[in-house]
Amino acid sequence: MLPAASVWAFALAAFALIVIPGPSVLFVIGRSLALGRKSGVLSVLGNALGMLPAVALVSLGVGSIVAESLIVFTVIKFIGAAYLVHLGIQAVRHRKDHTDTSSTAKAPPSSFRLLREGFTVGVTNPKTIVFFVAVLPQFVDYAHGAIPLQMAALGMIFFTIALASDTIWAITAGTARAWFARNPKRLARMSAGGGVMMIGLGGSLALTGNKT
Repeated sequence: MLPAASVWAFALAAFALIVIPGPSVLFVIGRSLALGRKSGVLSVLGNALGMLPAVALVSLGVGSIVAESLIVFTVIKFIGAAYLVHLGIQAVRHRKDHTDTSSTAKAPPSSFRLLREGFTVGVTNPKTIVFFVAVLPQFVDYAHGAIPLQMAALGMIFFTIALASDTIWAITAGTARAWFARNPKRLARMSAGGGVMMIGLGGSLALTGNKT
């Protein structure tokens, strides 16, 4: 069992890291601006669920292998970056779909699709594994044993804080989009802006160093 002091120390460290806007926050804001509040929240949930495989890998000791493998890290990084660019391009291409009220208007993405896309972005973020490998062991009490369970518990604390924080970002951005929705042209530009944000995020992730 994790000592209370370790739990609180890790929670504070995780909160300090999560509240600073990073790739996940930019992804969520881009999705909320492009598709609205509900889509943004579902993207948050999917993205957070994408962390769970990383938590499992790190808890079982496999995460360090991925983190230390330059080839695996780079492949995962480029897959995630390319997927973000793809989502951004789709948002720009279909920016007018959500302002069209005619019978031929394209239906919004299903909840399952939004969860799936968010999960794909989350699970292809190799920096999540690197963060867990580098940070989680510092808060584990080795004298208490059950190291995998302690690592998993810390990972779930991070998951919970990230889910709550990113949801607030999604709701805020989605509310701003609702105001822009009063003007169809303005809403189309806002949707395109969210898409451009995701394209830029994908490009920046692809161009960053191999490992931090």
